[in-house]
Amino acid sequence: MSVILISGGTNGMGLALARARAARGDEVIALGRDPRFLGQGHFLPVDLSDVEDTLRVIDVIRERWPVVDAVALFANGPAPHRIETRQGLERTFALYYLSRYLLGRAFFDTAGVIVNVAGVGISKGTIAWDDLQLTHGYRMVRAQLQAGRLNDLLGLLHSKSKARYVLYHPGFTRSGDLSPLPAVLRAAVRIAAAVKARPVSESIKPIDNWLDNPPAAPLTAVDRGRELPLSFPTLDPDAARRLELTTERILLRAGTVPPG
Repeated sequence: MSVILISGGTNGMGLALARARAARGDEVIALGRDPRFLGQGHFLPVDLSDVEDTLRVIDVIRERWPVVDAVALFANGPAPHRIETRQGLERTFALYYLSRYLLGRAFFDTAGVIVNVAGVGISKGTIAWDDLQLTHGYRMVRAQLQAGRLNDLLGLLHSKSKARYVLYHPGFTRSGDLSPLPAVLRAAVRIAAAVKARPVSESIKPIDNWLDNPPAAPLTAVDRGRELPLSFPTLDPDAARRLELTTERILLRAGTVPPG
């Protein structure tokens, strides 16, 4: 039996993976806000867009589970309008990138594998190094693409840890909470998903395999079934080093210390 930590484990692909692994007998720790559909497994309520709350739940996990065998990172959520967290951070940046940075850092020397489900393989989107919080020109798609590129670099930051790190882009999947979207856009996404999206059960199959059989390489990047070379343009070591220093400064300004 393995202990598996899943962020965003009460919705979409995260929920599907949590249910599947619990049914197999694994001890699942699901982080999220709504446990109604989880069934088996341990639910820890947390707002992963809040740095202090994320650090709090990390302390809870470390106290209750001395060893976490695997980590799967799903938590994300579209925000049509710019929202600031209590720490003054743009919510998509905090939820989609920073929570994954903190959770990965907390367990990368104990877990055997960390799977970061994001958008590796997509080259669209730029990083606004001078305005990471998108105080100017915020758009939902821009925020999502930027956070996706930050997660690509996050794989490079953690590639020297004990854990094998997997960046995984499953492609368009019938998954996720669409309620924050405007009604017209929500309806359009649902229609497109019914025609083009993969079922959740298909998208989580590779994750199941990696949890059972971590890759040999320190870092693996897979885009819709295709393994990418680590020379892919969004996997830039210099940009990753810049991101590491920038993230540390952001956390210090927020009055927090990254877990180590």
